[in-house]
Amino acid sequence: MNPFARIGVGLKRLAGSLAKTRHVFQRLLTAANTEELEEALLAADVGVKATDILVEKVKLAAGDRREVLETEIARLLSPKSSVEKDGPATPPKVVMIVGVNGSGKTTSVGKLCHLFAEQGQRVVVAAADTYRDAAAEQLGIWADRAGVEIVSSLQGQDAAAVAFDTIQKAVQKKIDVVLVDTAGRLHTRKDLMDEAVKIKRVCAKVKPGAPDEIWLVLDATVGQNGLRQAAAFNEQLGLTGLVVTKLDGTAKGGVLIPIVMELGLPVRFIGTGEGIDDMQPFDPNAYATALFED
Repeated sequence: MNPFARIGVGLKRLAGSLAKTRHVFQRLLTAANTEELEEALLAADVGVKATDILVEKVKLAAGDRREVLETEIARLLSPKSSVEKDGPATPPKVVMIVGVNGSGKTTSVGKLCHLFAEQGQRVVVAAADTYRDAAAEQLGIWADRAGVEIVSSLQGQDAAAVAFDTIQKAVQKKIDVVLVDTAGRLHTRKDLMDEAVKIKRVCAKVKPGAPDEIWLVLDATVGQNGLRQAAAFNEQLGLTGLVVTKLDGTAKGGVLIPIVMELGLPVRFIGTGEGIDDMQPFDPNAYATALFED
């Protein structure tokens, strides 16, 4: 089974995790005029460009407003073209995970380990966050819970070397997926971004073309700052997708729309809770429906 294939997830569960965002979006269904409609969209961090598009669609629509909004939001959340590399990846599939401090990156890596292992994939994770105290220990706990292998590290160790060793091990043992957990870094810090570029470069020395994917873990609660983060990481590393966390803790879930629309980056997975099972493949249609589900 392809580890990145979509998994059907109950709409009720998804809608429940979007309770705060859904409360804002349901205001769109009762907005009496254009001003109220714009206000509700901007409150959900949909952004000016997407707000203009959605308001215009509603004004021109003759049918049910909810149906119009769901259809258009799903369209805006679907990138025009995929940024995945052409052709099937030669195993192992190497995924480099990046993000700012506090975004939920290491937790997301743990949940992804569990998700892929549940699909029957053999997974190894690289503890390449060598800055933060006890980062490898935290990741080790998640790896143990998910039942996957881990290549640990020591604080201060060269992060690129940890990634190198992990991919090399995966090649030798014919492991399906490598997840490289990197240190949280501010997108405004050139030295830290340069280190991420180095890790990316070293991955290719073990397996040509690696990493196959580079995903940014994005905290939904940061709102429009998430767009700036994604743009900066994309410029430096060439992202292939997003993993969005903490959707259950914010009313600003609409920020996914401008990020996908303006950067053309697909949302790969969304985190919807604290449990190890609370990570699911992103489906634009299911997400748009859940925004309005009672």
